[in-house]
Amino acid sequence: MPKIAEIERTPNPDAMRFVLREPISNGVTRSYESPEEATADPFATELFNIPHVISVYYVDRYITITQDGGIDWNTLLRQLAPPIREAEAVDHLETDDPNVNISEEARQSDDPRLVEINKMLDEQVRPYLLADGGGLKVVSLENDVLKVHYQGACGTCPTATTGTLYAIESMAKRVDPNIRIQSV
Repeated sequence: MPKIAEIERTPNPDAMRFVLREPISNGVTRSYESPEEATADPFATELFNIPHVISVYYVDRYITITQDGGIDWNTLLRQLAPPIREAEAVDHLETDDPNVNISEEARQSDDPRLVEINKMLDEQVRPYLLADGGGLKVVSLENDVLKVHYQGACGTCPTATTGTLYAIESMAKRVDPNIRIQSV
């Protein structure tokens, strides 16, 4: 039964990260941006049943909840804490959603630049985003435009669409100077 060790602010004022004493998943990452996406996940569904929750992102001992800004955090935290404290480890999810970090379209691409960029993201960007309660999905690389999608706290964070996006573009330009980044 995961117990909350800490509740941390993220760079996104609309997202909080819960650090658990026990893992909710064993290396399995889940990212949901709507209740419809979470229908096969009872834990995430329970969190979406709480008004104002717009995103649920979790892996191992970390859960990030993003809200719509329509409620103060003290009130919402009191509503979120019981289901998180009572949650059992999510055993029915044995592996990551194959589309968590890279879309099916991007995974099937034979563009070697995409492989190299995704590796750089795994090593140099995603660990830092996770520390801030979020993640990054590569959507596609078309006509030198790399489309990425922010997850968890990063999804609605103003910093993600400015500084982080610029840093990712700088890294991608090391692979190919013509690449531009677009957040979708």
